Amino acid sequence: MDGRYSSGLRFPGLITGQQVAEARRDLGRRLAAWRAERGLTQMQLAKSICYSRSSVANAEIGRDTSVRRFWQDADRAVDARGALLAAFDQMAALVRDFHTQRAQARDEERQRRAGRTAIRATQAATGDCGCGMVVVGRWTGQETRALREALRMTVHDFARHLEVEPATVSGWEHRHTSTPPPAMATQAALDETLTLADSNAIARFLLILDTPDHHM
Repeated sequence: MDGRYSSGLRFPGLITGQQVAEARRDLGRRLAAWRAERGLTQMQLAKSICYSRSSVANAEIGRDTSVRRFWQDADRAVDARGALLAAFDQMAALVRDFHTQRAQARDEERQRRAGRTAIRATQAATGDCGCGMVVVGRWTGQETRALREALRMTVHDFARHLEVEPATVSGWEHRHTSTPPPAMATQAALDETLTLADSNAIARFLLILDTPDHHM
C-alpha cells in the first residue's frame, strides 16, 4: 500500500446507519490489507500491540472499531505511516456526525411532542435495530461491565483499551471499595468507546443493563 488514503467516508446530506456500517467495514478491510502486506497473521499483530487475536479479527470485519489507541498501535505495527490512523479518524468523525444528526432529530421530535423526561440514556433510531446514540451520565461498575460484555471483550483487553490495570476494571465491576471510580479521563474514554460501538453492541449494552439478574 502506498500510504495514501482517499476518503469515501464523508457523505452529503443525512448520514445513514448503513453508511456508518460500511465505513466500519472499510476501515477493517484497510487494517487487513496492511497486515497481509506486512506478512503478519492476526495473532502476530495482536501480540505486537498487546491485544487479543479476537480484537484484531473483530476490527477487521468492522464489528469493533475500538478506541484510537488500538489504531495508533496497529498503524505503527504494520508501518502504515499514519494512513491507517487517518482512516480511523475519518471514520470516527463520520460516526460523530451521524450521532449529531440523530441527536438533532431526537431533539426536534422531543420538541414536537413536548414533554418526555430523559432518564440516564437517550436513544435515536438508526434504521434497522432501533439503537442509536446512548449517553451515560456517570460511569459506574454496572455500566462499565455492561459495555465490556457488550463489546465481547475480556477484562484484560478492556483494561488495555482504557489504559488502566485489569485489576482496576475488576474492582469497578465487583464494586471493591479499595478501587476508586473511573476518573474523568477514563469516563471520557468510556464515552468514546460507547460512541464508536456498532448498533449491535449498543443493543447488547442496553439489554445487559436492563437484565434484572445482571448482578455486580
